[in-house]
Amino acid sequence: METVFPEGWTLCASTFNWAPDIVAARRRAPDIVAGIADSTVKTIELEPGLVWRSFPDPSDGEVDELRESLVARGGRVSIVGVSLDDFVTRTQRRSAQERLDFLVPQLRAAHRVGAGGVRLPIGQAGPELLAMVRPLLHELDLVLYEEIQGQQVPDHPAVAPALEAIARLDDDRVRVLVDISMLMPTLPVTYLEELRRGGISPDLIRRLEDEWRDPATLDAVTALLRSGDVPPQIHTLFMNLLIRFGRSGAADLAGILPRVGAFHLKFWDLDDDGGRVSQPLRDLGCLLGRSGFSGTLTSEWGGHEWLTNDPTEMTRKHLALAETALAPFG
Repeated sequence: METVFPEGWTLCASTFNWAPDIVAARRRAPDIVAGIADSTVKTIELEPGLVWRSFPDPSDGEVDELRESLVARGGRVSIVGVSLDDFVTRTQRRSAQERLDFLVPQLRAAHRVGAGGVRLPIGQAGPELLAMVRPLLHELDLVLYEEIQGQQVPDHPAVAPALEAIARLDDDRVRVLVDISMLMPTLPVTYLEELRRGGISPDLIRRLEDEWRDPATLDAVTALLRSGDVPPQIHTLFMNLLIRFGRSGAADLAGILPRVGAFHLKFWDLDDDGGRVSQPLRDLGCLLGRSGFSGTLTSEWGGHEWLTNDPTEMTRKHLALAETALAPFG
């Protein structure tokens, strides 16, 4: 059933949530994606590398099949996550024209599948490519969203120039997408349990539980990583502390909000003790309710890295939680 939401706010789900099912390949990826419109929500953000075998140059046949399957179920695609491979070989970087040429088939496929936008990481395109791609965005009626997430903050030296470039363009075809992994007052309970089982010391676990936003905690995380004492079996998982888990507050977004056209409502598990899942949503809702925001808010589950829960069940429960947390502010 389609979720009822404030006018101008579109609640969606990302195909990334179903990555474990897609990788398991017990059903065809396009069938899994089309099934989301039957089981969960009608508007879907697409990760095409999981779905189209011909990506990054998607064939018309694959694109048309997915669009027709979704339309038959009353579904549609909101945003397509595109890719920009900057190197021809390990040492040879693509020219500006080659970068554009790499991106164009993906933009045309996004338009063909019925999407309203495409997504890249913040700053990856750069001012030169943005200037080159703008005419095509207008031609195809697409918005290019640059995504900021996790430990990234608007005033970071690696992020601020990209935000300034978007502001200078002053074109609604180039906007910002914010992943609320930036807004984590505490860490996921299930994640901390994995670190504990993986051999992280009780003292650091305590600090991660109680003092996540204290800069000294991040210093302790960095020190352990540099020491080489992170157990190998959880090394990749441990890196989330430095990359994927943010320590910002909703107020930190106020300065860029006029340029924001979409959000990823990132969640890891559904343990909402103390509001660890719902409070960032309420903080965001308060901010958006005052701003006149219009755009997509997409449920994106990152916890399948360590959890084996059913993606459909997790996403449906998260969408219900998000609606309860956000709807009063619309």
